[in-house]
Amino acid sequence: MADMLQIQVAYATAEREFFKDLAVPAGTTIGQAIIASGIAADVPGIDLDHNPVGVFGKKKTLDTLVRAQDRIEIYRPLIADPKEARRRRAARKPKA
Repeated sequence: MADMLQIQVAYATAEREFFKDLAVPAGTTIGQAIIASGIAADVPGIDLDHNPVGVFGKKKTLDTLVRAQDRIEIYRPLIADPKEARRRRAARKPKA
């Protein structure tokens, strides 16, 4: 019997967080784990062709092999460009 790895798949919207704990066989990829989790049925907006993924905050590809205790994260697109948002905040700050 193949070794089973305990992992978690996570996705968050502005209103709710989704976590799926599951056991997958060694040699499973991130893409396979996401599909096996069934999270796409709970959140229809997930599109693995466009949503980046990662493990513990570090971007990874869908063909990366999972390891025991990994938390696979599916990221949403950014609403605002962080650099532009910082420029706007800096422009509103009074000059000293």
